[in-house]
Amino acid sequence: MDDHLPRQADGNNTPVEILGHTVAIRPTGEIDLETAPALQLALSEALAHASPTRPVTVDCSGLTFCDSSVLNAFLAARRAAQKSGTVVRLAAPNRQLQRLLEISGAAALFPVDPYPPPDGHIRGRQK
Repeated sequence: MDDHLPRQADGNNTPVEILGHTVAIRPTGEIDLETAPALQLALSEALAHASPTRPVTVDCSGLTFCDSSVLNAFLAARRAAQKSGTVVRLAAPNRQLQRLLEISGAAALFPVDPYPPPDGHIRGRQK
């Protein structure tokens, strides 16, 4: 059975889900300099539960805008993941995020999944 952590990154409501095959986070909306700390916190929490056989998957399907703050958060998480022998994957990135990764040269650094991980019920999720 999959475990679902009820922890929230902060007011941006970015829960960390421990699924059987991955640790998922699902940020939503606009991520910029002001909101990036919530993403960084969620990535750190996810990495604490990741392993070489359980990577972190960032479900990007709910993101509407990303600036370089997202790129910095992803790159920092990737460095931390490498130290622990795991991977940060990006799932369903939109065109704007894909373009940001391409322009910055970071596209080759992240495995990309075309679809987000399956939804799971998150206990304690605040709306």
